[in-house]
Amino acid sequence: MIERIAIVASAEHPESTVPQAGLATGRGRLRRFRFPVLLVALFGVMVVTGGINQLVSPVPILALPVGVGLAIAAVACYRWLCRAVELRPDIPELGKTGRWSQLRRGTVLGLALFAGLMVLIAVFGGWQEVSWGSFGGFLGTAGLMASVAVAEELLFRGVVFRIMEERIGTVIALVVSMLLFGAIHLVNANATLWGAFAIALTGGAMLAAAYVATRSLWLPIGLHFAWNFTQAGIFGVTVSGSAVPPEGLLNSTLSGPSALTGGTFGPEASLFALLVCMVPTILLLRRAARTGQIRPRPSRVKLSA
Repeated sequence: MIERIAIVASAEHPESTVPQAGLATGRGRLRRFRFPVLLVALFGVMVVTGGINQLVSPVPILALPVGVGLAIAAVACYRWLCRAVELRPDIPELGKTGRWSQLRRGTVLGLALFAGLMVLIAVFGGWQEVSWGSFGGFLGTAGLMASVAVAEELLFRGVVFRIMEERIGTVIALVVSMLLFGAIHLVNANATLWGAFAIALTGGAMLAAAYVATRSLWLPIGLHFAWNFTQAGIFGVTVSGSAVPPEGLLNSTLSGPSALTGGTFGPEASLFALLVCMVPTILLLRRAARTGQIRPRPSRVKLSA
């Protein structure tokens, strides 16, 4: 009797069932094209974040809360997109377990690595002058770098690396994603080919290794934030060839060969940056290998007729 009632109801009101079927089909198609959809959406988030940061950057007291707010909004947007497009009820790469501890570890590691890089440059005579900068700029840069680190990690490690790894394995996905990470920095005003390649080998490889070792975005986010913040917010040196002069706690002027100082691109293009970032990258990948986190390229099974 109940089945008859259901059949009659669906016959009298076909619109009650068609939208659900259409919705299921539409979401299935959306998931099929999840890579380009998520790529475009998160790239848009990164562009919007950069635009808002430029508007508020002249006012440090506003730049800090706005930057932090943009970072939180970007994470919420990523979660929503993953659920809506990929139909994933859980987002393990942004899990709550261990979130704060991984952010702290990443922040400490990033600060120590870049401070070590600047010490090496100083030891070899690369510092020309150091003076006090701006505490307001220091605070504003913290907000700016928080939003930049989150947006870039969600795009490059959360979307590009993660989805590519599922299709072509860890090693090839790491190489491709780090080259793309370097290439996007070519749009900066003072970018150089060597600088872009160097940041691919340093930041691109190290941040991907941090994700592979933990299967979480929190460690690379903390590492990315602290590296950039220490660079601009503390030492006040150029970040990745950016045309915008950094306002940090210090004003550091570097001089000497580009191999030592990184030239117009900034210290990230220094040969010492390769040395400094190589060590944690190797250690993180070794940890990933020991814990079985290195995923091979999926084999294609040929079905015989």
